[in-house]
Amino acid sequence: MENQHFLLITCPFQGHLNPMLQLAKNLRQAGAARVTFATTVHGLTQIKTFPSLDGLYFASFTDGFDDGIKHTTNSQDMLSELKRAGSQTLTELIMTFSKNCHPVSFLIYTLILPWAADVARYMSIPSAFLYIQSATSLALCHHFFNRHGGVYDLYNSSENKPPSSIQVPGLPPFETEDIPSFLLPNGPHSSLNPVFQHHIQVLEQEPSPWVLLNSFDCLEEEVIAAIGTISPIPIGPLIPFALLDKNHQSDTSCGCALFEKSTEYIQWLNSKPKTPFLWIIRSSDNKDTEFEEMVREKVNKEKGLIVPWCSQMEVLVHESIGCYMMHCGWNSTMESLVAGIPVVGLPQFADQTINAKMIEEVWGNGVRARVNEVGIVEAEEIRRCLEVVFGSGEKGQEIRSNAKKWSGLALHAVKDGGSSHNNLKAFLENVTTSAKMINGCI
Repeated sequence: MENQHFLLITCPFQGHLNPMLQLAKNLRQAGAARVTFATTVHGLTQIKTFPSLDGLYFASFTDGFDDGIKHTTNSQDMLSELKRAGSQTLTELIMTFSKNCHPVSFLIYTLILPWAADVARYMSIPSAFLYIQSATSLALCHHFFNRHGGVYDLYNSSENKPPSSIQVPGLPPFETEDIPSFLLPNGPHSSLNPVFQHHIQVLEQEPSPWVLLNSFDCLEEEVIAAIGTISPIPIGPLIPFALLDKNHQSDTSCGCALFEKSTEYIQWLNSKPKTPFLWIIRSSDNKDTEFEEMVREKVNKEKGLIVPWCSQMEVLVHESIGCYMMHCGWNSTMESLVAGIPVVGLPQFADQTINAKMIEEVWGNGVRARVNEVGIVEAEEIRRCLEVVFGSGEKGQEIRSNAKKWSGLALHAVKDGGSSHNNLKAFLENVTTSAKMINGCI
């Protein structure tokens, strides 16, 4: 891999940056000669910290909003401009690397950027899609958008609506409320329908598409096997090196934070091991400010601590943490599994609903809080969930046992000889072999 140059491109959202940057570090650790991590011009200026690693470089492309996206910009216009400007400047970036004697040999892109694969094909560069959600989410996405019997393929030409219950091989039945909001035709995030459809179409155009997955074999073995036409490669959990090797204690986060983290929470956890909670409320400039101030006034440090941002993995592996109440985004879900921490899920949108369902019904490492008739999770419901997780009953013991079990399996997957470690190694070997065949060396 002495001449391999991997270009990794992602949107500047924390949930996208973290796994992609960890993959960049993993590629360097595995022997890739040069790795360039690229995000938008404005996004790059917002990153507070950058990891320092030989052979890892940073670059940017424009999304058409170099001064930041205004709140008044609608999502359709934003996505359209991202595709137009991004395609043009990504092409220019690749050409610049070639002129500077660092030609890109492989492109890896992530969610919302399917056009990056089109650019790679145009430039005769092989590419891979890093899917930063679960294999379950990918299976549902493929089930909805594939052109050979997918949900939209069957229902777009008629007045019928997609069925209210979905059955996908390797998974339990899903009701409408479980389906990711970006897949539903009339959902709050339906503007993303064409983007996810484009993702699936790009994969269908390739005879053997490369799809990297931030998951691990034994967690989603059945569904991974069931997505036969895509054959995703599980290389996760994409987590900091410190969790695997105590010699890397400086690497406790992915290293690409968009927000200034508090410096007091670890000291507070060390001094208050039995204090009820640590609550992360991201500072904002909008209507939530009054609510934040009200909450802060009611909470003192004897009851809990509220901070604007933290290193999540650093907190989750702390001995004081006994439960993680979260919205069930995929990064947080994976990190809770790695840390072996039981979960109370309060999903809101996107893939959070299916993650919460899998946590409660399949993996058994947590419970899902139920909303009332107006969509609010009441205090008594939160109390019920916490009593289940911390309780001495059979359910609580089972949840805590499952959390520890998945932690061991997740960590084993990414250690030397583990399934994800071997999968990444095999992927790199295949990339190298393919490059040699293209260059006529084999």
